[in-house]
Amino acid sequence: MNRHYKFLLSILCLVSTTGFAAEQHKYTVSPAPTRQEGQGPYSQLILREVMVINGTGAPAFGPADIVIEGNKISQISIVGTPTSSVRSNRPKLKEGGTELQLAGHFVMPGIIDMHGHIGGSEQGTPAEYVYKLWMGHGITTIRDPSCGNGLEFCLSEKKRSAENKITAPRILAYPVFGQGQSKAFTDPEQARTWVREIKAKGADGLKCFGYRPDILQAALEETKKQGLRSACHHAQIDVARVNVVNTARWGLTTMEHWYGLPEALFDGQTVQNYPADYNYQNEQQRFAQAGRLWAQAAKPGSDKWNSVMDELLKLDFTIDPTFTIYQASRDVMRARRADWHDAYTLPSLTQFFTPNPDSHGSFFFDWGTEEEVVWKENYRLWMRFVNDYKNRGGRVTVGSDSGYIYKVYGFGTIEELELLREAGFHPLEVMRSATLSGAEALGLQQSLGSIEPGKLADLAILDENPLANFKLLYGTGHMRLDKTGKLSQVGGVKYTVKDGIIYDAKQLLADVRKIVENAKKVAISK
Repeated sequence: MNRHYKFLLSILCLVSTTGFAAEQHKYTVSPAPTRQEGQGPYSQLILREVMVINGTGAPAFGPADIVIEGNKISQISIVGTPTSSVRSNRPKLKEGGTELQLAGHFVMPGIIDMHGHIGGSEQGTPAEYVYKLWMGHGITTIRDPSCGNGLEFCLSEKKRSAENKITAPRILAYPVFGQGQSKAFTDPEQARTWVREIKAKGADGLKCFGYRPDILQAALEETKKQGLRSACHHAQIDVARVNVVNTARWGLTTMEHWYGLPEALFDGQTVQNYPADYNYQNEQQRFAQAGRLWAQAAKPGSDKWNSVMDELLKLDFTIDPTFTIYQASRDVMRARRADWHDAYTLPSLTQFFTPNPDSHGSFFFDWGTEEEVVWKENYRLWMRFVNDYKNRGGRVTVGSDSGYIYKVYGFGTIEELELLREAGFHPLEVMRSATLSGAEALGLQQSLGSIEPGKLADLAILDENPLANFKLLYGTGHMRLDKTGKLSQVGGVKYTVKDGIIYDAKQLLADVRKIVENAKKVAISK
């Protein structure tokens, strides 16, 4: 049984009853090599004549010149109209500065992935592979929920990224609750002490799955008191005692996926309608029954539906749905044969995805039409709540949870944008969820999440409009017939800018293809 799955099982199954068996982690993923890529930062960098999607929900505008000094945006100047031949009020290039002529290009804030695991030994994914896939898709900030390779590793990579010593997004470290402990917490004060300890080490927050209610409450309250943030996957093992409304009242920042929300919406029952032979450790059974959960919740627009939503809104709670990670549950063939697998999925990751009772999320042992139909209805109701929440002023963010269930880093994040669009979000609302909303949920809105003077220069640059088609953000691009009738590939992020450093996004993805190609040669030789 692989290391990460054993770790998850120890958390999900033992914390509430027989004790905490979390492992003492060592470096199990190769850290990223010293950075060789990227140009800058510059004393002055001007992006000339771009169309700006600023991330606030505002419509695109331009042409505009964006001035970057060091690692910060200093000026945004509109320099004409799309049809004007006159360019006025242009910022002047200072001595020692540089500029990029980008007429016709679109610039958006760097994407923030709120649920980004840095791979694992069981997936065989070195950090360089993961980071370059993220950066190649314009993802400039990630939150690692669980720090599954160990807090020491996570904090080391966070520091190296902040210093731009590696080619990687910004990293926020959220160790799993109780990580590093050899025994279960039996007293609330133990939980408070642990929170203070991870803060002293440099963690940004915590990730929990559930726990004895009084202990979990103490941990979340202490987390808020210490100025840290929190995320929770309300696992079925503990959700009968603690659902989303409970944890939100205790100060939880974000809920991951959707577990805990339908349970808070139960009206006429208090637990999920499990069959008598249900076993949580049987993942096909677990996920098959999970697909039936939203149908057991209160109906859209009902008093219960509205009361739960009203309370979460009042608490300024954030929903990080990660629609993408369960996409295979409603269409496994599509997920298994996605365009990017051939060139971008490591053979070890392909093996991890293949149905296997020892690999978390590889549960498609006998996944048929009935399961997929149930999950499609599950999505309809789930998406309805998330869209309603957004429409009433609630914060919804973008997270992918890639590395599991056929989701490849970077590609899964872009698919999340498409799924938010399916849920009813306007493309500009999707863009805000992927950028400014994420920054707000992390408490970083003063420095990240939108294209505004004074903010850090974290950007993605494309030669086509992503608002018209989010498929243009995929590293594999989008297939289109040109004017001659020839099928061609268009799109993909052209440049990713992080901290004022310009990265050739397409070259980063070429590096990933080479990593995969070499791994396949090694696999064949064995």
